[in-house]
Amino acid sequence: MTFLFHKGRYAARFAQTACELQACQQLRHLCFFGTQGVDQDDFDTDCEHLMVTDTVGRVVATARLYHMHDGASVNTSYTAQYYDLARISTSVDPIIEIGRFCIAPDVLDADVLRVAWGALTKTVDEKAAALLFGCTSFAGIDPARYGRAFHRLRAQHLGPTALRPLPLTDQVIPFADAPQNGADPMPPLLRTYLAMGGWVSDHAVIDHKMNTLHVFTCLEVASVPPSRAAALRALAEGTRLS
Repeated sequence: MTFLFHKGRYAARFAQTACELQACQQLRHLCFFGTQGVDQDDFDTDCEHLMVTDTVGRVVATARLYHMHDGASVNTSYTAQYYDLARISTSVDPIIEIGRFCIAPDVLDADVLRVAWGALTKTVDEKAAALLFGCTSFAGIDPARYGRAFHRLRAQHLGPTALRPLPLTDQVIPFADAPQNGADPMPPLLRTYLAMGGWVSDHAVIDHKMNTLHVFTCLEVASVPPSRAAALRALAEGTRLS
């Protein structure tokens, strides 16, 4: 079995068997629905499923990656169900959609996220991807919980008009209309994207099935600060296994 790489107690690889995929889907269900079960949909078939495991083989983090040669395929992505992606469909460079990114609720070791991002960095470089995108989940569907976070996103982190997606459904919360209060913080994963130069849409989508508000999130690889890019590549190269 060949791993992408490892660090400390954790190793990263892509799921190769039906059992490994199911382990990823079970973690997804626990993280997104809060109960035991299997989270699966038709998009799983066309994706690679990153899995981070601990020393006893337990899957402690996962993400699914949908690789596209260029923007012509963005309308076949999971995200395209909820956002009008016409503005990025003209891209001639490879794109990766990252979805269902989650870490086991009882795992607090920062090395898990480091290993996951190291594996993603290696994949981005191998695919020569220029753009990463997906949906960031805010738990629950009450926008009053996230008013401050949404207004901060609107003030500091909106994407460029030329790329930012338009609403595709009327089940949206424009950031400009969000309550001014609400002290719940941004999800840690979103903070990571923003620290790397990522940006967001100007609205959140209400997803009743997932019981979440989600926000289109995009990272242009060329916009990652050089120091952060160097650190990520050093992590990936320094922990690679042959």
